[in-house]
Amino acid sequence: MRHQSKKHHLGKAQDQRNALLRSLATELILHGEIKTTMARAKALKPYAENIISLAKQGTLHSRRLAAKFIFDKETGKFMNFETGEVLEGVEKADKEKKAVAQTILRKLFSETGKKYANRNGGYTRIYRMPPRRGDAAEMALIQLV
Repeated sequence: MRHQSKKHHLGKAQDQRNALLRSLATELILHGEIKTTMARAKALKPYAENIISLAKQGTLHSRRLAAKFIFDKETGKFMNFETGEVLEGVEKADKEKKAVAQTILRKLFSETGKKYANRNGGYTRIYRMPPRRGDAAEMALIQLV
């Protein structure tokens, strides 16, 4: 029997679905909110909340597990390696010896994990948007709370 084993298939093969969710989760963490279809937003919600739960733990093991679920690309900013604060501009980063390029994974564990440290779940919110003009697909705005 298939009780309690519902998955959002999104009309894609498993490898394509995993790649889609991985890229959506990466952009959600980078920008804080994204506009997508309702089906994709509903599939992304538990996926992203699991990643944020790993970020709250902050261990090396959880960092390695989270690295499997997001693309670890650079954000174009620099951060202090020890304190985790974001540095403005390249010249300020050059002055500091502990400055490293900020990546999605570093941002997840230094900012997002600490932001939700006292929250027990419910890290994302889905808003309904007007339908898309081309094909009238139901649109949604998913954002980090």
